[in-house]
Amino acid sequence: MAWHSFLLLATAILAVVCSAVSGCSPSDRAALLAFRKALSEPYLGLFNSWTGSNCCLDWYGISCDATTGRVTDINLRGESEDPIFEKAGRSGYMTGKLSEAICGIDTLTTLVVADWKDIAGEIPTCVTALPSLRILDLIGNKLSGEIPADVGKLSRLTVLNLADNALSGKIPASITQLGSLKHLDLSNNQLCGEIPEDFGNLGMLSRMLLSRNQLTGKIPVSVSKIYRLADLDLSANRLSGSVPFELGTMPVLSTLNLDSNSLEGLIPSSLLSNGGMGILNLSRNGFEGSIPDVFGSHSYFMALDLSFNNLKGRVPSSLASAKFIGHLDLSHNHLCGSIPLGAPFDHLEASSFTSNDCLCGNPLKTC
Repeated sequence: MAWHSFLLLATAILAVVCSAVSGCSPSDRAALLAFRKALSEPYLGLFNSWTGSNCCLDWYGISCDATTGRVTDINLRGESEDPIFEKAGRSGYMTGKLSEAICGIDTLTTLVVADWKDIAGEIPTCVTALPSLRILDLIGNKLSGEIPADVGKLSRLTVLNLADNALSGKIPASITQLGSLKHLDLSNNQLCGEIPEDFGNLGMLSRMLLSRNQLTGKIPVSVSKIYRLADLDLSANRLSGSVPFELGTMPVLSTLNLDSNSLEGLIPSSLLSNGGMGILNLSRNGFEGSIPDVFGSHSYFMALDLSFNNLKGRVPSSLASAKFIGHLDLSHNHLCGSIPLGAPFDHLEASSFTSNDCLCGNPLKTC
């Protein structure tokens, strides 16, 4: 029995060794070389290691399945703590485009080509046919065109990061089919149109970053159904209408940035009474009415910015009972009356309250 177990172990070890010796799949190697040919990296020589028949052995940024020898990960980051970057004293830089040849590696689970600054062209539509892809990270390039319409076919995708490019068009409707998605970052592009109404279907999402685009329409109420959502950034778009009250009832949401839009109406009291909300930025919109007087000992804001709106009335007295207010900005509104006394206000400067109609008291002039 012991001899039989030894033979099984020896066979397994031999299989791994043989895989390493024989090299990666010839088709994978060919796909990688075609991928490399479409790119130019002139300073660091990262692709100098892409030689020999075994792409699973010391090819920079490439990882393989030890059993099958198939390529599973392409991880190329232009912002890295890798010694190659530290020795060169510079970040990465590439030109060229993303070759469709990469789609021939149907075992890919990770495709990261991030922060190379000058990789242009479109995202190959065939990436949506990679059945095992879990991470697609193309941040920090100059990619243009639209997000592939069939991106929703990537049923195992957990990370989709296409930020800091020049992508245009609408957010594909199929994106709401990504039931495993946890991190979505489409910020700093040129996306337009409305946020799909059924975004709430992304039940696993914890970060939803869509800032600095040209998105229009209303904030979908369905977003409030994303139970795990902790970080929502829709700032610097062209969103309009009111803010759904339900956003303030989300149990995990701690960061909400809605600044620099065309939102209007009243500020939902739920946003200010939610004890889990730590960063709330509603500045540079068209909010009206008074600031809800709903703060208390549960309130802990690292940053609360309501500046550049049309808010009227007094500074809520309940703010004085807040456990902590780190940064507060109520400037450029139409507030009046005396600023409450209390610990949260002791460290604030006059800039937090300037350009209102008739506010007074510390740190402004005495009433």
